[in-house]
Amino acid sequence: MSLERELRGAGPSGRAAVPDTADSMTDAIVSDVDLVKRCQDDDETAYEALVSRYRRRAYWVAFHMVGDAEEAWDITQEAFLRVFRAIHTFDLDRNFHTWLYRIVSNLCIDALRKRSGDRAAGVEDLSEFIPGGPRPESELANRELSREIEQCLQELPARYRSVIVLRDINELSCKEIAKIVGCTHATVRWRLHRARKMFRALWEKSGRRAPGSGPATHGGES
Repeated sequence: MSLERELRGAGPSGRAAVPDTADSMTDAIVSDVDLVKRCQDDDETAYEALVSRYRRRAYWVAFHMVGDAEEAWDITQEAFLRVFRAIHTFDLDRNFHTWLYRIVSNLCIDALRKRSGDRAAGVEDLSEFIPGGPRPESELANRELSREIEQCLQELPARYRSVIVLRDINELSCKEIAKIVGCTHATVRWRLHRARKMFRALWEKSGRRAPGSGPATHGGES
């Protein structure tokens, strides 16, 4: 249970939980299935390796959905605690990261339902989210652009925000997203189309030049 206490006690930086640098188990080519099997055999170093591998990605999924750094870190901690408690019952035929992202997404949706009002927070290095325009050269311009992107994201309803975050920021396929959010592939594609359209409208409303295409920069909606 020491890992659970460490995750509970970690601050927003995550330094009290798992180091930012991957350990030797993560550096080696070890599959998620192998790590989960070791976790099920009560190997704590395997659990640490899973957290090291996915903590940052889980955090960014949460951050872009809830728009608050502290709350996103709390959700990430809670998600890994749930993984820790349920790992012995995990079906090895399933995809681990899909399971993890589903836990994170559900926690975010619950948090958004409880929230009385939306909050926005800055996010760095997301100017590529808007195609067709030059990347800001100054750090200040980058921060401002990131803040406006996050504000637009936070105005989207949760069901649309989740698919655009998972697809256009985390680059998951629509089939993977369907498993995470619990709906059909066709529904995800429809929500993604609507989400991009809504995002573009909000972006134009913010006074910036509308991009030539949707917010995605990596092709179709597979």
